[in-house]
Parts: sequence; C-alpha cells; structure tokens
Amino acid sequence: MDARAAVDETWRSDAAGMLGVLARRLGDLDRAEEALQEAVTEALRRWPSDGVPDNPAGWLVTTAWRKALDAIKREATGREKVAALARTPPPAPADDDRLALVFACCHPALPEPARMALTLNAVAGLPADAIAAAFLLPRATMAQRLVRAKKNLKASRVRVEVPPAEELASRLTAVLTVVYLIYNEGYLAASGDVAERRDLAREGLDLARQLAALMPREPETAGLAALLELHEARSAARFDADGRLVLLEDQDRTRWDAVLIRAAVARLARAAALDRPGPYQLQAAIAAQHALAPSWTATNWPAIRGLYDLLPPSPVATLSRAVATSFVDGPAAALGEVDALAERLSGYRLWHATRADLLLRLDRPAEAADALHRALALATNPAERDLLNRRLANLSPP
Repeated sequence: MDARAAVDETWRSDAAGMLGVLARRLGDLDRAEEALQEAVTEALRRWPSDGVPDNPAGWLVTTAWRKALDAIKREATGREKVAALARTPPPAPADDDRLALVFACCHPALPEPARMALTLNAVAGLPADAIAAAFLLPRATMAQRLVRAKKNLKASRVRVEVPPAEELASRLTAVLTVVYLIYNEGYLAASGDVAERRDLAREGLDLARQLAALMPREPETAGLAALLELHEARSAARFDADGRLVLLEDQDRTRWDAVLIRAAVARLARAAALDRPGPYQLQAAIAAQHALAPSWTATNWPAIRGLYDLLPPSPVATLSRAVATSFVDGPAAALGEVDALAERLSGYRLWHATRADLLLRLDRPAEAADALHRALALATNPAERDLLNRRLANLSPP
C-alpha cells in the first residue's frame, strides 16, 4: 500500500479515536486537530521514503503529540503545561476515546445545533460544506458555527472524557441523536459523489454499541444499537451489482444477515423488559417488523402503523406512517395523509417520492411524474437520483 492510500485508510478508520485521545490529553480540541493535521502532512512527506509504519495510527498520534508539545513550548504561558505533559508518555488511542469525543461535543455548554454540527465534524470527519448541506445552511455560516463551538468548549474548560455516571443522562439525548446522524450519513450520504460511506456507518454502529455497554440499564441506548443493527443487517442487499439502490420491497431477503437480525431483536427485547419505551426502541420495533417479515407483501402493516402512532408526533414520522396506511386502508387514504403534510414537507424529497408512489398505485401517472421530478430536484445522493431517474424512465411511453 502506498503512503497516500495508507494515510487515507488510517484517517477513515481511526480519525475519531486519534483526535479523541489527543484532545483528551491536551484538553484542547482545536490544538489536537491542528497537531493531527501536521502529523498527516509529515506522514505524506516521510512515509514514501521511510515506508508505512506497522502501526500507522500510533505513528500519527505520537507525531501529533510531539508537534502539540512543540507548539505549547513556543507559547510563553505554555512552559509549565508542557513540563507536565512531557512527563507522560505519548498517548495511545483506545476505543472509548471516540465516545469521549462525542460526549465532549455534546456538552450542555453548547447549543443543540452546535453540538450536532461539531460532532459530525470532529467525530465523523465531515467538512463544513457537507454539514452545511445537511442542515440547509450556507457553508460560511456552518464554518463560523464550528469555530464558535470549539471556542466555547475551550472557554468552558470542557474535558474530553466520558462523564461520570451522574452526568450521563443530561447529555444522552444529544449523544443518541448525533450517533444516529453519523450512521445515517454513512447509510445514505447526504452530500458528495458517493451513495454510502460504510466507514461512517460502522463508526455509528460501533458508537451505539459502546453506549449500550456503558449504560446497560438505559433502554434507549439499547434501542438505538438494535435499530442500527437491524439497518446494518440489510446492508448487503441495498445495492445491486451495478451499484444501484434497491428499495426495501425489492431486496433479496436471503442476503440479509439473519444472525445479526436475531441478535438485534434479542437486544430490543431486553430493552423492552425495562418498561421505559422511547423513540429509538419504537423505531427499532418498526425495523424489526420489516426484518422478520418473510416478504414485503406479508409485512405486518397494522402493527407498523400502530408503532408509528406511539412515536412522538413529527411530520417525517407521519409521512412514514402513511406508507403503512396505504397497505392497511389503501393508497387513496394514504394520499390524503401525505397531502395534509404539504405545508411542512414540500421541500423534502421523500414527501414527493412517497406521493409519486401513491399516485402510481392510483393510476395517475402524469401527477406521479410531476412528483418524481420534484423529488429529483431536491435529491443530492447519486444513488437516489439514479433511482428517481429510472422510475421516471419507466413512466415514459416506449
């Protein structure tokens, strides 16, 4: 493997852990990021001639650590600090460093939008423009938000660590949200020229499992882990041999990971036994209904609609519920539910795509084509755009 490929692979797999351990030891996320970037630059300079080290992540962390100490030495106020830091060996990444970084980014000192943006940037490695696209904001606005968030963490002296047990609950909602966002960005990328990012999906799943292990008596951590495991169990069937997106109804269920499905369902059952239902458990229960159904037509749609009724009300949940309604009460009833969401979801691609499907089932192809065109105008993922174009082509006369 050449140096550039080795750096890229190490960054994809270990960036969050490397940044987490450096920020934890330095107490400064900004400084940790800067030092790690300098280490990457040095790796690109040295590895082509010296060879890729046996432990690339360890090499990068050690180099970044030394560069951070050098930077502190150059600061008049840093001499005492560097003396203390220099007495400790270079840090080594550990599994909980990534989780520690998530908890730091989700500190209550930051407003909620800043927590999510900073976590996606620091933990998932998404650049400001990708996060801006996900939040429908200008890139400059998002870049300023990220800078302010890092300054706030430093000013508030937030430590990069998994907080003590008594502080976990106050950050849990934000942490669960951002871990889900990380997984979703990997599951179906919101920006860029790739359809999915398996590295991010694995990162999100791993973080969810770590959370479940950290808080075994918290059913929502288990609910999120089960939900992501159920999604992950279908990953092999989501794209065909040509890289085209395959909808759930058309997937080859023999390619689903039955072992992972059973493990996720068992995890969800243990969470349900704690008798404190929450939105992630309910979403996992919906995913389990799909995963356990022998076919699309044999899916228990009344049960799925009943589970949606238990979720906190939101336009997107109501849209998903309407899909279940279409198989319980028919597409006409479902279209009425979907059209009632027009004011709130007319800028959402899946609202238009769902309408298109219902209109096709009602034999209204011209209106369906219009809805597909509107969905296409809003879609950014290349696989989604390809799927919408294929559906439009199927509507065109031969």
